[in-house]
Amino acid sequence: MDSKGKKAITRRDFIKRVGTGTAALGMASVIPHLVRPAKAAKRDYILIGRPETITGPISGFGEPSPWADNRVLDYINKKEGGIYIKEYGKKVPVRMKLLDNESSGTKAGEIASKLILSDKIDLMVLYQFSEAIASICERYQVPNLVVEHPVEPWQAGGPYKWSYQSGISFKNALGAFMNVWEANASRTNMTFGLMAPNDADGINISKVFAGLIKEKGWKVVDPGRYPSGLQDWTSVIKSLKDGNVEILMGSMASPDFAALWRQAHQQEFVPKICSMGRATLFPSGVNAIGGDLPNGLTVDIHWSPEYPFKSALTGESGQQITDAWDKEIGKQWTQIIGFKYAGMELTIDVLKRAQSVDKDKILEAIAKTDLDTVIGHIKYNEQHYCLTPIVTGQWVKGKKWPWEPVIINSKNFPVIPVTAEMIFPLPGYKK
Repeated sequence: MDSKGKKAITRRDFIKRVGTGTAALGMASVIPHLVRPAKAAKRDYILIGRPETITGPISGFGEPSPWADNRVLDYINKKEGGIYIKEYGKKVPVRMKLLDNESSGTKAGEIASKLILSDKIDLMVLYQFSEAIASICERYQVPNLVVEHPVEPWQAGGPYKWSYQSGISFKNALGAFMNVWEANASRTNMTFGLMAPNDADGINISKVFAGLIKEKGWKVVDPGRYPSGLQDWTSVIKSLKDGNVEILMGSMASPDFAALWRQAHQQEFVPKICSMGRATLFPSGVNAIGGDLPNGLTVDIHWSPEYPFKSALTGESGQQITDAWDKEIGKQWTQIIGFKYAGMELTIDVLKRAQSVDKDKILEAIAKTDLDTVIGHIKYNEQHYCLTPIVTGQWVKGKKWPWEPVIINSKNFPVIPVTAEMIFPLPGYKK
């Protein structure tokens, strides 16, 4: 009970509520005029701060977090009895404070400040809005692990002392798509339609994508940045048709792409290849397109059960982890599960080696990370980041789920197995 007689929400209660989609925690920012390093609190446990996208338009990135966090915490606390801390002369449990950033960078910054100043966390672990949260951790000298979020936005806020990143890059994601395009160069005119929204990410991505395509000497048809939520795509589709586009690519939110793709078919525009980042990452976004229209859409795969890596903590393979998710949650696996699990692997590994809640010692342990995880080997470079493998997949009709991703190209990371032949051209394509 709190001081006003209200019942406090436990971590397990929060996990249960998140599972039913009813929980959303909001926190106000408390930032003093004088910025001082955050000090470790005196307590008999280790506290990890976890801003997460539980609700809002990008909540798919946060969906596996409560499950993955809880599973690893139960393992380390119940099976191993916690983590040994020299200052305490004993093993102590690891606890997690998970707060919803509501898919907002502003909110993410607010709750990061709250976790540092009020909750006095020992370590921050984050997956989205890395540039906003890492800058706050830098200000208060709090070590933080960034996992999965693209390296380019994070780098823009650097250089860092207190932040380390392991995850994907826009350049590698485009490289995965380019492998498929180049493999089919003799069968297409190599004319690309570029789609991206009129926001910070869209503008950044469009510049990167257009630049790399033009470097190859290929043609780009760019209808321009569109407003999110656009309902009528007729003028965009006309531009793509007039430009004789045979490969549609870019980065779009799932609802925008679903509307574009449905209208494109209605207006008889179907390219030979469609490689749309972000929109096709999650089964929910693909299912929402409807009918057989998702068949053959290519997707940049950041992680899948087919990745031949094992958890450094539990020894489980990616397939074993997704089987556990399926059994316990009953939903189709998503690419993000591997990153959530790896984030916890990194957290536990760092704390075990630090054997301390002193922030300088935790930071030193992070810098020396050299760990095999379920998403691959993590060892940070001098710029504080480590890129993880990305391969190319394609959505096909599934055996268990309506649509399932298969791996069609792993040229840049041949250790990852190819599991299917590419569907080419897309069903519905007409000369």
